[in-house]
Amino acid sequence: MTDQADPASAARQAAPEIPGKPTSASRTTLSHIMTHNDTNLLGTVHGGVIMKLVDDAAGAVAGRHSGGPAVTASMDEMAFLEPVRVGDLVHVKAQVNWTGRTSMEVGVRVLAERWNESTPATQVGSAYLVFAAVDADGRPRSVPPVLPETERDRRRHQEAQIRRTHRLARRRAITDLRRRRAAEGYED
Repeated sequence: MTDQADPASAARQAAPEIPGKPTSASRTTLSHIMTHNDTNLLGTVHGGVIMKLVDDAAGAVAGRHSGGPAVTASMDEMAFLEPVRVGDLVHVKAQVNWTGRTSMEVGVRVLAERWNESTPATQVGSAYLVFAAVDADGRPRSVPPVLPETERDRRRHQEAQIRRTHRLARRRAITDLRRRRAAEGYED
């Protein structure tokens, strides 16, 4: 009887294990004062401006955590809770919630406060983004596992796993539907 290891096991053994990083190692806050250049036709800050700030902060966190370039793969559940106005100081807080082999989910909270008042900032938005770590040629590369530090970090990690399961199930369901429609002769 020969002793053969399966290929997946051999690949895992050949790849060096990357040490994990705590959530706090890459957590960041980006702050920006909103001006009239950021407004939409209603006179409030354009949602696209907030989304860019969210993507910028999440990208910085993903790059920090992965130790190199990371690209936005998807944005989930961008929620706008309150309008942002000219003169608001916006704080975009981001952290890695979950990591896979080459991807990371980054959670983002958007807070706003009046630039000239001492009232507490209020949450005005939130989002979840998935980033893929890439090498110099744009190919996926491994990322370190995230190590949740607090009870809140552990909850966010568990919720991120649920969102990942839902993203994958949704993708499979859509792919299956498109295959069935193509097999039935429908063109899209």
